[in-house]
Amino acid sequence: MSSRRRSSSGAARLLYPLLAACLWAAVLGYKPVIIVHGLFDSSGDFINLQRFINESHPGTNVTVIDLFDRSASLEPMWKQVEGFKAAIYPIMQNAADGVHLICYSQGGLVCRGILSTLSDHNVHSFISLSSPQAGQYGDTDYLKYLFPNFMKSNLYHICYTGIGQKISICNYWNDPHHRDLYVTSSDYLALLNGARPSPNTTEWKKNFLKIRKLMLIGGPDDGVITPWQSSQFGFYDDNETVVEMQHQDLYLRDVFGLKTLAARGDLIFCSVPGVEHIWWHSNETVFHTCIEKWLV
Repeated sequence: MSSRRRSSSGAARLLYPLLAACLWAAVLGYKPVIIVHGLFDSSGDFINLQRFINESHPGTNVTVIDLFDRSASLEPMWKQVEGFKAAIYPIMQNAADGVHLICYSQGGLVCRGILSTLSDHNVHSFISLSSPQAGQYGDTDYLKYLFPNFMKSNLYHICYTGIGQKISICNYWNDPHHRDLYVTSSDYLALLNGARPSPNTTEWKKNFLKIRKLMLIGGPDDGVITPWQSSQFGFYDDNETVVEMQHQDLYLRDVFGLKTLAARGDLIFCSVPGVEHIWWHSNETVFHTCIEKWLV
């Protein structure tokens, strides 16, 4: 009889902390997570990422925004920013403790636009998942599919025109050999990254710095983001040598707050080898290594 009591007592000692932890989680809850997809994706591509989040943080409200799917993802970036913003804003308004953003590939640049132009956002963690934050310049399968008659060396003939700037990828095409055309013609990334002056730069920086953390995720085997260091704000010079973020003008001048975030300790890098571009959001190791801890 006494051994049973001791056994029950031991079980209770184990059970009570677990129940307390569950109750604590239920009371506090996890912040809603909003996912923004990339080029040619749709909401259905993020089933694994949703599962990872719900397994690690049960009860989390996860929303994959179902807009600009597949071919519609070629719409101009500012148009996508406004559309995604309208869908995301009500979720933010209903989240008193804030939200987290996970933005994949082209979606990471959409989220940059949202965070820069939305003055009352409440984003805690902005997780940029293999996104060409400093631009794109590579002969990838995506490029061959979209522009079969062009190579990276001559795509500027299309991208840096009024017609080209109506195509999303051209809004962040960054040709290091035609920097002057990029600066004067890019209607999106050249403005966000401060290559071309904008009257909105100060306001955009103020808005962007309301985030609590910026996580930049990428890796050397991506195969699409070119150079892959663009996912962490590194990019080519005119010799196609990669210049890391810390030596880029946008960081040195703190154009939109990267240097400030670094000084605050709120700029985090996560580089994972062996991950191809289409698998970042379905790779469990990437989730546990780079994402999970920031969704609290």
